[in-house]
Amino acid sequence: MRSLLLKPAGPLEGEVRAYGAKNAVLKQMAACLLATGEHRLTNVPNISDVAVMSELLEALGCSVDVPGEHELRIVVPEGDALHPVAPAHLFEAMRASIVVLGPLLARCGEANMALPGGDDFGQRPINFHTEGLTAMGATFRNDRTSIHATSTSKRLRATRVTLEYPSHTATDNLLMAAVLADGRTIIDNAAREPEVEDLGRQLISMGARVEGLGTSLLTIDGVAELHPATHEVVTDRVVTATYLASGLITGGAVRVLDARPEHMVMLLRKLDAMGAEVDATGNGVAARARGRLRAVDIATLPYPGVATDYKPLLTTMLSVAEGVSVVTENLFTGRFRYVDQLVRLGANVTTEGHHAMIRGVERLTGTSVHASDIRAGAALILAGLIAEGETTFTGLEHVERGYDDLVGRLSALGAHIERAS
Repeated sequence: MRSLLLKPAGPLEGEVRAYGAKNAVLKQMAACLLATGEHRLTNVPNISDVAVMSELLEALGCSVDVPGEHELRIVVPEGDALHPVAPAHLFEAMRASIVVLGPLLARCGEANMALPGGDDFGQRPINFHTEGLTAMGATFRNDRTSIHATSTSKRLRATRVTLEYPSHTATDNLLMAAVLADGRTIIDNAAREPEVEDLGRQLISMGARVEGLGTSLLTIDGVAELHPATHEVVTDRVVTATYLASGLITGGAVRVLDARPEHMVMLLRKLDAMGAEVDATGNGVAARARGRLRAVDIATLPYPGVATDYKPLLTTMLSVAEGVSVVTENLFTGRFRYVDQLVRLGANVTTEGHHAMIRGVERLTGTSVHASDIRAGAALILAGLIAEGETTFTGLEHVERGYDDLVGRLSALGAHIERAS
């Protein structure tokens, strides 16, 4: 097991880039399945989830290569050469593998896949996906480990789908299925995340007819076929938040050059309330510490609210802030599982149900910690950068699923991080 040795090194300062969003690029790779020919994606993060999705697309019959830094070229064969089945371990490696379901049904009329895996922070059922696709004419035969889906006609049929919850990934899946469906599909209570909007822009560049991007009501008029396109992946707002947090928690100042402040308005408001000096003018976004951070209350909500992926970072910052904070998790019941690791470092955090009470302490103390998901891993690394003494961190394989060389980029900002085995 690989590990990191972390020591305090003073304030982190400088400029950094976040690159493309994990929660966009994986869906956009799957969207390439909708059109035969050569697709190109730029601003692609060098993360392990992209490598897994590349393997998955290759198993389905595509070819994937890297023509340049932060680029992908995906060549999709004719429909008859696409294989609507792939090895189970590729689906089990990440949650986002579910998004090939819609494109495969639209192109091949069937899909056979293992149930998706991913980070361990509670149940994330797929019923929103299957119910919406069933309304579009798909038939499912599922068991405890796999999904078997077929389309009852050559093309999926248009319908109106009202999502019980504005699920990001379900919206992506239904949107991709609808662009080749017969007629007009309406997705009500759709997710509004910037990554969904970015997927929609890619689909439009491929010839899709989509209206309402960025709103909760999407209207899709199905077309007979799509064509390949080149698309630049939107900047990762959670990676942006991580670098901003690295400066604030260490008492420094970090600017993320490619940040999109309009995609993280609520987060920037919370940072301002915590006492940070936020600069969203000029190139990207910068945040500077103005003394010790202050306590604030936070509740996670669907976009444009505070994203659940921000919460481990915010909880870690609040653990050393002045005062008492209450953090409420409204999306995933298991997403406080990293708190016991913060407590090992000396944080004063208690949880009850979907609430966490955080009494800020003046300092953390180094020890060994382990991460079980991507964002908790990044947050624990930041905690290790301010904990007195030495902190040993394990779980780097989770972090690498969503961060493009986090260790190297933090080190370039002045962090003291050593790799070990």
